[in-house]
Amino acid sequence: MVFKKKLYRCGPGREGLAIETQRTKKTLRREPADARSLERGVRQLLADKVSGSMVGLWLLVPEYLRLGVFDLLCGWTGRPAAEVEPRLALQLVGQSALCLPGLRAGRSLSQKGFEVANGLPFVASDQAIHDLLDAHTLAEAERLQGALGRLRRASGHFPGRLLAIDPHRTRSWSKRQMRLHRHKEGTAAIKMAQTFFCLDTQTSQPLCFTSGTAARTVARATPGLLRLAADILRPDPGQALVLADGEHFTAELVEGVRHDTPFDLLVPAPSQRALQARLRAVPGEAFTRRWAGYATAQTPYQFKRGQGDPFHLFIQRSGETPDDYQFRGFLSTTDRDPAEALTRDFPQRWHVEEFFNLVQDIGWARAGTQNLHIRYGQMSLALIAQAAIHQLRQRLGPTAAAWNAKHLANTVFQGIEGDLRVCHDTLVVTFYNAPEPHLLREHYEHLPEKLRAEQVDPRVPWLYGLKLDFRFR
Repeated sequence: MVFKKKLYRCGPGREGLAIETQRTKKTLRREPADARSLERGVRQLLADKVSGSMVGLWLLVPEYLRLGVFDLLCGWTGRPAAEVEPRLALQLVGQSALCLPGLRAGRSLSQKGFEVANGLPFVASDQAIHDLLDAHTLAEAERLQGALGRLRRASGHFPGRLLAIDPHRTRSWSKRQMRLHRHKEGTAAIKMAQTFFCLDTQTSQPLCFTSGTAARTVARATPGLLRLAADILRPDPGQALVLADGEHFTAELVEGVRHDTPFDLLVPAPSQRALQARLRAVPGEAFTRRWAGYATAQTPYQFKRGQGDPFHLFIQRSGETPDDYQFRGFLSTTDRDPAEALTRDFPQRWHVEEFFNLVQDIGWARAGTQNLHIRYGQMSLALIAQAAIHQLRQRLGPTAAAWNAKHLANTVFQGIEGDLRVCHDTLVVTFYNAPEPHLLREHYEHLPEKLRAEQVDPRVPWLYGLKLDFRFR
């Protein structure tokens, strides 16, 4: 009797699956990516005792475990842990942490310990990453953001009581026809890619974001953004205040926030001539003097075509004499103390700009593709990288907390020499020139015991159940 070989390939597995990989700066190669080949390749690399300059990236692995990142990626890809798709997504999270938008600009990350940190024996090419993102929708990226946000809320990353919303626009060099945006008065209008962020101002941590074409207005984008934020926070009505900017001062948006969301809204009114005349017409006795040169008042406000109860217009007056008076108005959906709202709450909104300056290089500083589902997926995975980096910053001390994302990537993730080796059931990462080693020893030496004390499983699922520990030499 004649027996045929390789009958196992007739089963339901994915034997024969291959993807394009970036072997060197200029060499692309197709390599097997089925579960069996991945495990063999990763175990062989670990047996070879990888040595490189990117072992600092392994400091993010404990933070992934604490956040449950790999479960999120398995849910987003819809594939089990042994398959290649969640590992490709983890590679994209690692690229974001390294502030690398892609590989095609003559860069290569292989043979330095980067690929093993993602549970892969290779670095997937830009085309393979593009194919991964292309297979997912906007709705799936939103569900990923919602799940991450709820995990972060449970971990105490943000209280969610004082929020800021802001459009983040980056210049686009796309050849497509699209709406032009003027960055400021007196400058030419240019092509922009835009993203709309919701940020917790007390911790400067992002909850979520939404994206759209250049033609999407703030009034159209904000309701979806606030629905996603409400799904993450689940606040009671009046429990959270949202701070906006002048672009959000529209009847459609303000009335929608009051009737369709659990949030309160505070938005500055535009300095138009008619509104300034109305503010100046408020009698002086209506103002309450707070301190020298500063007074506040409150008056009802109704949009021309508005319906329902009027809103609350807060007025701040600066100056000591009538000739020096300057007025500014703020619209609120609820009645509150104007002085606290204008002097304590609203100035917190400027943490949005600090946030962008600190972390935008992880994936929000350039426009990239105009295919929204691909860009949305990539930016959502960058949100996971930002969450892990935030946890790492808290363990690196106050000095590292002030570093922007690119400096942190160059100093820690790509600046530490080290090696990897397996001892029994534990993968030991040895650092030779780590910054602030005394702080790192406190948090990362004897890591399995520390994770168990935090009720976190110390086994790394994408490294086939190996535990992780660190040494500093």
